[in-house]
Amino acid sequence: MFRPRDVYGHLRPRSVEEVRAVVRAFADAPEGPGLHVFSTGRNWGLGSHEPARDGAVTLDLSQLASVRAIDLPGGWAVIEPGVTQLQLATLLDDSERMLNVTASSGHTSVLGNTVDRGVGLRHQRTHDLAGLEVVLPDGELVRVGWWPRGTGPTAINPSGLGPNPLELFTQSDLGVVTAAVVRLLPRPEAQRTLRASFPRRNLGEALDELRRWKAQRLVSGVIKVYDTVSNRSYGGGVGDFVAHLCVDGTPAAVEALTRVIEGETERCGLFSGIVRSDEQPPEADDFVAQVVQRGFGGDPSHNERVLLSAVGAAADSVDADGTGWLFFLPLVPFTGTALTQAQEILERVGAETGVRPGSTINALDADVVDLVVSFGFDRSEEATARAHAALDLTYELFEAAGFLPYRLDAEHHAWTDRLSADAAGRRFVRRLKNVIDPSGVIAPGRYA
Repeated sequence: MFRPRDVYGHLRPRSVEEVRAVVRAFADAPEGPGLHVFSTGRNWGLGSHEPARDGAVTLDLSQLASVRAIDLPGGWAVIEPGVTQLQLATLLDDSERMLNVTASSGHTSVLGNTVDRGVGLRHQRTHDLAGLEVVLPDGELVRVGWWPRGTGPTAINPSGLGPNPLELFTQSDLGVVTAAVVRLLPRPEAQRTLRASFPRRNLGEALDELRRWKAQRLVSGVIKVYDTVSNRSYGGGVGDFVAHLCVDGTPAAVEALTRVIEGETERCGLFSGIVRSDEQPPEADDFVAQVVQRGFGGDPSHNERVLLSAVGAAADSVDADGTGWLFFLPLVPFTGTALTQAQEILERVGAETGVRPGSTINALDADVVDLVVSFGFDRSEEATARAHAALDLTYELFEAAGFLPYRLDAEHHAWTDRLSADAAGRRFVRRLKNVIDPSGVIAPGRYA
């Protein structure tokens, strides 16, 4: 339920050569509109496939859906923009490798989410990015970062030699990404998910305890903590805050770490005990626990249940038939104090606007949390207006607290300048854009 943009046309190339032909044609018409590029268009909550500004032609890359190569011993795959996380994860079933999946639909693009710096259940997906194939605004095809040589195995080195242009093409309008080399993770010999609930009154202390466990490497991957609203929205269990913890490694290591965490839980007295997935699998109607448990192991096959619970529609009809859905995605220090303050801000937003946001804490490491703030609403004009007002207020209050977003939606692209740490740095990026794309072949995106 973002404002629809004025779009002049919709192009769906079927090959990299067709992408290059389109780009060259637009380069030959410098007074024409720019190209707004997307992979599968399932960037829900941030604008889906809507351009950031009016007057663009959309370039839909969903037909480029080949997995060009997989190397299990080397730990990498070469994929195109239309490759979904379910498609790639299925190819890795029963192998020594797995994909760092997200809790979103299995039908979302791996490459699209990666170049927008999305977060998987193991870590931020840019950590999986080894190389990119890019069509530049003049139609030239370049490869940056690391690419397989075809002459035998080489160690993955995304930085290469000299200045590294790989990051130039994430959250970028400098070219059209047509393929990527993504790293595949070693599959653990054993894995277990632990679930721990705690009440709102223990929020700060419980999160500090979870941070300690993360810092001391008692858990693997992202610690996920759902609040009451997000649990209810996504189809989770009823209760207070619920933390999902991944313990993996050798079978002996998993057993030892489980005993340590159970002991720490009993010692601190902050949690309502620990539920082990090997002793008590998720309930049939606890979609959140099912998705998280399987997602830690690289399996997104159950993710559609959470999507249906959240928006009431399947992946191919969310924008047409789903309920309203907005996201705000800040990074917050992983401290009980900071995250309690973030919850208090969300409670204030709910009190002032009548729209109570849900939140999911994704602890990326012992210092940084990706806080997924969601606003669900029906599609009436009044509800839509209130939800957008709540989103605007959330931007304002979180910026004032120093909790800044790391991804933006289509309506808030102007915040890129507002949140920039240095005006000279922004001018430098725009100078690069003018050099690489003086005719504006690629339309300004959410981060332009």
